[in-house]
Order: sequence, then structure tokens, then C-alpha cells
Amino acid sequence: MTVLIEQPEFGIEEKERRTVADSDDLVLDGEFVVPANNSYGYSFRDYDAESERKERVEELYRLSHINQTYDFVKKMREAYSALDRVEMSIWECCELLNEVVDDSDPDLDEPQIQHLLQSAEAIRKDYPDQDWLHLTALIHDLGKVLILPSFGGLPQWAVVGDTFPLGCGFDPSIVHYEHFKSNPDHNNPAYSTKLGVYKEGCGLENVLMSWGHDDYMYLVAKENKTTLPSAALFIIRYHSFYALHTSGAYNYLMSDEDAENLKWLQIFNKYDLYSKSIVRVDVEKVKPYYISLIEK
Repeated sequence: MTVLIEQPEFGIEEKERRTVADSDDLVLDGEFVVPANNSYGYSFRDYDAESERKERVEELYRLSHINQTYDFVKKMREAYSALDRVEMSIWECCELLNEVVDDSDPDLDEPQIQHLLQSAEAIRKDYPDQDWLHLTALIHDLGKVLILPSFGGLPQWAVVGDTFPLGCGFDPSIVHYEHFKSNPDHNNPAYSTKLGVYKEGCGLENVLMSWGHDDYMYLVAKENKTTLPSAALFIIRYHSFYALHTSGAYNYLMSDEDAENLKWLQIFNKYDLYSKSIVRVDVEKVKPYYISLIEK
């Protein structure tokens, strides 16, 4: 799976530069309007709301927080880094997500291809000239195919949900933090301190993240020598790392390059989160545009 796209110009004049909003600022540039509530009538990412998905979502996080350990992630990265399971085009992979609903998401239970297109189309309206960002939105969740039998049929707790570092202490800002008490790493002195096995400023590329669709898609893009910019790879790998990009946790592990790329991730996150809707995108109508980006 090879993605070809020109490196964007980041040297934007100050008067033209879009502002990266604070995590609680719901005002976006351009035409995209942030809805007041999710499709169930609750605030977005409200894990305490008594919705029909609450129990399923919490059970997924309980299993994730118990089973995602430093050793588990190393084994999964080794098992999947060969990328020898399935060969297909990007669009074929997108269509597979018609079969996937994310059990970790309290805001939507639509097929994941709709989420990809909803976020990509919302970004496209506000950032029409940043076609690399449109394509990044289209592919950012493709790793969720890991749930499907042809890609290994992994349980959802090993594919979806917020991601977090392994090899250092779990931050209380992580969703359903209370379940980490049953994680073997929680009581391991080597992995339970603030820095654990890392050094301050080591760079996130040197930090082992919980295994899932983010890290898998990052491996796919990198190993296929994508020409997407580093900001795109950063978005793909860390878009579920809410403890960092929304709560500011673990920022002491970041490098200077991480800090620059984080600005793009915070822009992307607004659309990734707030574009979720039960109003579906007409797939056939927008397909030619995204095929043109894939083939660019």
C-alpha cells in the first residue's frame, strides 16, 4: 500500500496560519460546524453517560487496560511488522471497513468507512488546499481491519480505543484509568515510574505505544515508503493518544519535531471527533476525488 503525495509547505505567513485551538475550544475555521451533542444526544467522549453503548465501551477498556502490557506490544509489533497477511489497494481496504463498528466509541455505531469519509470531507471543506490532510483523514483508521479474520481477527481491545505508552507509568487522564490496577506492568517497578524505561525528550518514535490500529497503519505506511509528510505519519500513529493531545500528559517525552507535528494533530483531532454523524456521506459521489489522491 503506497501513498504518493507531495510534501506540503509549512512556511505559511502568520496572517494566513490557522490557529490550533485549545482542547476545549469547539470553534473551528471555515464551514465545518461543531454539533452540540453526539448521535445519542450526549456530549462527545462522555464515558459516564448512561447511553446504550456505555457497558460495551467500558468492558472494552477494562480488557485493554489489563492486557496491553510492554511485552504484549513487543510481541504484536514483531508478529505484524512483516506485513504479509493481505495485499490490496487503499480503496479496497476502505470498503472493508463497511464491516467494522468500533466498540470503543461512545459517540457513533456507524460503519467505519463513514467515519473516514465524514472526517475527510469536513477537513476538505476547511482546508481545501491541504490535500495531504484529506488523504490522511481517509486512511487514518484503516488499521481497524485487524478486527477482520483475514487480518488476524484480533479482539477489539487489541485494535481500537485510546492509546497510551507502555514502559512507564499510566497517567490518570487515560480513559477508565481505574482498570490499570489489574495490569501486570502497573506494579512492575521498571515500568511504573514517570519515565520508566525512557529518557526525557527521547521522542515519541522511541516510545512503545499500546498496540492497535494506529500503530499498525503507521507500520503499513512507513514500510511501504509513503511520501506523506511526517505530520501525516504522526497523525496516523497518535490520533488516539488523547492523554497527550487533549490532556497534555507525557509531553516530557516529546522531541522538538513531535511538538511541531502535534499542532497538526490537534487540528486534525477536531474533525476526527466532531464530524461523527448518523448522516451518511454518499460514497460513490466522493470516491473519484479520493481515488485521485491515492493515485497522485
